[in-house]
Amino acid sequence: MLCLEDLINLDPFQQLSKERLEWMCDRAQIFELRAGEVLVHEGDLVDNLFILVKGKINLTRRSEGIEIPIGQHQAPSFFGEIFILTDDPVHVTVRAFTDCNFYQVKGEDFRKLLHECRNFERMVFRIVERRIRGIESFIRGREKMAALGTLAAGLAHELNNPAAALVRGLGEMPSALLELQRMSLIYGQSHVEEAHTEQWLKVRDQGYDAILHNRLDPVTLSDRETVLLEWLEDYGVKQAWKLAEPLAEGGIEPETLEKLTERWRNHDTELREMRLQWLSLSFEVMSMIKHGSRSAQRISELVQAMKSYSYLDQGIQQEVNIHQGLEDTLRLFAHKLKSGIQVQRNYDQHLPKIFAYGSELNQVWTNLIDNAIDAMDGKGLLEITTQQRGWTNDSAVGEPSRREDNCFAQIDIIDSGSGIPPEIQTRIFEPFFTTKSVGRGSGLGLETVRRIVENRHHGTLSFESQPGRTCFTICLPFPCQINESFEKKRIQNTEFQIDLINS
Repeated sequence: MLCLEDLINLDPFQQLSKERLEWMCDRAQIFELRAGEVLVHEGDLVDNLFILVKGKINLTRRSEGIEIPIGQHQAPSFFGEIFILTDDPVHVTVRAFTDCNFYQVKGEDFRKLLHECRNFERMVFRIVERRIRGIESFIRGREKMAALGTLAAGLAHELNNPAAALVRGLGEMPSALLELQRMSLIYGQSHVEEAHTEQWLKVRDQGYDAILHNRLDPVTLSDRETVLLEWLEDYGVKQAWKLAEPLAEGGIEPETLEKLTERWRNHDTELREMRLQWLSLSFEVMSMIKHGSRSAQRISELVQAMKSYSYLDQGIQQEVNIHQGLEDTLRLFAHKLKSGIQVQRNYDQHLPKIFAYGSELNQVWTNLIDNAIDAMDGKGLLEITTQQRGWTNDSAVGEPSRREDNCFAQIDIIDSGSGIPPEIQTRIFEPFFTTKSVGRGSGLGLETVRRIVENRHHGTLSFESQPGRTCFTICLPFPCQINESFEKKRIQNTEFQIDLINS
C-alpha cells in the first residue's frame, strides 16, 4: 500500500485532506522496475498515474530512427497525468535509469480527486501546462533541426551531381589542353599555308558556337553522330567512335570533313588524321567548359537558394517576396519532386511584397510542401497558386478599386494525394497530433504553421480536403494592415527597433 508520507512529499497532494490521501493510498498498487526496463512505450495508451518513490527514469522520443533523450524524473515524482486527461497516446518512452519503485493509481481515481478538490486540480493543471510547454519547446527545436537535416540532405543530393561533373571536367582538362598544344606544335612545324589553317579555325569557331548555344536537338545530334562515325571509319580513323560524338555536337557534316581533309588523304604521316583529332578534342574541351560552367552556376543557384531561404544576411523582419520563398523551398525539395511529382505554378506576377519574418514564413512553405509530397507518396500534382485579394466596389464609376486596408496575399498549396480523413480534420492543428508512425512525425508541423501564420503574421490558415485534392490556404495581410501592430512591438522592443532602423 502507498505510504501517506510518500504522497505528502509531492506538492499537489499536499492540498488533499488526510481522508483523501488515505483513500488514494488504499487504491494504489506497488511495483518495481529494473534499470533499463521500459515502463511505457511511445505511442501506448495509458490510463494510470505513476508515482515514483525510489530511483530515476529517463524520457526519450524517437526521431528518424534514433531515441532522443528529452528529460528525466527523479523520486519523489509523479507523471502520466497528461495522458489521463487527454486520452492521447503517450508522447515519450519511459525507461528506468536505475532500479525504481512505483505506485500506480487508476485514471478514474485520479480524475475523481481532481473534480473534488479545486486546489489540487489547480496545481496539477499548472504542472501539466509547464510540462507540455517543456516538451513542446524541446520537440519544436528537434523539429527545426530535423527540417534542417532534411533540407541539408536534399541540398547535398542536389549539389552532388553538378559538383561531380565539375570535378570530372576539370580533371580531364589538363591532359586535353596538353594534347592540343602538342598537335598545334606539330602542325605549326609542317608549314601549312595560312588559308588552309583559316578554314580549320573557321569550322572550329562555328562548332564552338553550336556547342555553346545547343544548336542541335537530341534526335538530330544522334543521327549526325551515326553518319560521322561511318565517314570516320571509311577515312581510317582509329577509335572513330571517340571523335564522332564531339564532332556531331559541333554541328560538323561529312561534306565539311571531305573538304578539310582532301589534301591529307594520301599523307602518310600523323598529320593525316591529327587535324580531325584536333578538331574533335577542341570541341570536347569546349563542351567540358560549357558543362563545367553550368555546373558551377547550378551550385551557385543552390547556395543562393539556401541563403535566401534562411535570410542569413538580413534582419528578423523584412520585405519578403512570397514567390521567391516558394521557389527557394521548391529548389531544396527538388530531390523529392523528381521521382514523379509535377509542380504547377499559378503565380500572380503583380503580387506585392509583404513585411514578414522571412525565415519563419519559409518554415510554413517547407512543412506544407513536405506534407503534400508525403500525401502523394512521391507521385502526383503539386499546385501552388498566389493571388491578391480584398477588392471592393467603392469607386465612383463602378469599377473595382482596391482598399489598401483590406488587402491580403492568398497562397493555396494543393496536392492530389489521398486526402485527410473527415474524422480527424478537426484535430490536425493540435500539438502532438499526427497520423504518421512513431518516429516519423512529431505532431507539431501543422501546429507550427498555424502559429507562424496566425500569431506571428496576423494571417489566417484554412484547408479543404477530399480524396484526390487537399488545399491549404494561407492569407497574409499586406504591410498597411499590420503596421500598427508592428509599431507597437517596435516601441516595446528596443532590439526590434534597432533591427528595423538598420534594415
